[in-house]
Amino acid sequence: MYRTITRCLCITLFALTTPALTAADNNNGVAPDPAGIELASVQAAVADLDSGTVLYRKRERRVVPIASVTKLMTAMVVLDSGEPLGESLTAVKRDTPAANNAFTRIRIGSRLPRGDLLRLALMSSENHAAYLLARHHPRGFSAFVEAMNDKAAALGMNDTRFVGPSGLDAGNRSTAADLLVMVRAAQEYDTIREYTRTRRFRADFQHPRYSLNYGNTNVLVYRDHWQVGLSKTGYLNEAGRCLVMVTEIDGRRIGMVLLDSFGKRSPIGDAGRIRSWLRTGDGGAIAQAARRYEQRRAAAFEQTQHAEATVQ
Repeated sequence: MYRTITRCLCITLFALTTPALTAADNNNGVAPDPAGIELASVQAAVADLDSGTVLYRKRERRVVPIASVTKLMTAMVVLDSGEPLGESLTAVKRDTPAANNAFTRIRIGSRLPRGDLLRLALMSSENHAAYLLARHHPRGFSAFVEAMNDKAAALGMNDTRFVGPSGLDAGNRSTAADLLVMVRAAQEYDTIREYTRTRRFRADFQHPRYSLNYGNTNVLVYRDHWQVGLSKTGYLNEAGRCLVMVTEIDGRRIGMVLLDSFGKRSPIGDAGRIRSWLRTGDGGAIAQAARRYEQRRAAAFEQTQHAEATVQ
């Protein structure tokens, strides 16, 4: 009961003390002209997190799969639970098969501290680590997922739904606008900021004793000039390449949400275009292949929405 009250109080204080996300007034020079940037990502949103000003938006209200970006919410629920990060958890098999490929190097029966599992889930997007965090929740797996949805609702993420902690299921869906809210909430957690920025980590398992080396899935955390404050990547066929990130650009904390990009490097390229656009007003152009992908995916979404509306 105490933890529940504390969690609700923290959410309320966050809402009261954080500026609401509002559209930029381009006439007053808050943001460059949106005509000066083209992104490969099908859905996107960019905001100044300190002022709460949304600087750029692109199909930001479309509800789409978000893949492993999910794990930021997983991390918040783990930390909100108050369970000790130093407690060793046993790796167990999944109760049911994963919706998509769930390859893992973690050996069933071995043990690793909760904090290390959380770090692996965030920095290296280790899907089984995220699953284990939910399985070892004090009230069980289903209650963990329920807590994810409760947290989303409390933050005002009204177009978001979670069905699992890893993002392997395309049923985890949200919008770029909602994910900006989630990113801003997640960056208030010191542990999440630290773990998502970890470049490399060696996990030392017990029973049996073995070690595994992990690297960060976002190449930008290895580049000091990017000053990444928080990061999470994601990928599913249904979701495309995704990246959410907080970085400092000319003294401003900028939150970026980039969903459904073409190619492994496209979200990275979009991040660079955003930075250039904010500094110079010119974000540059995208490759023709990326533009065709963006147009094809956008058209496919419209067709699906039309078909669903017709059935209804």
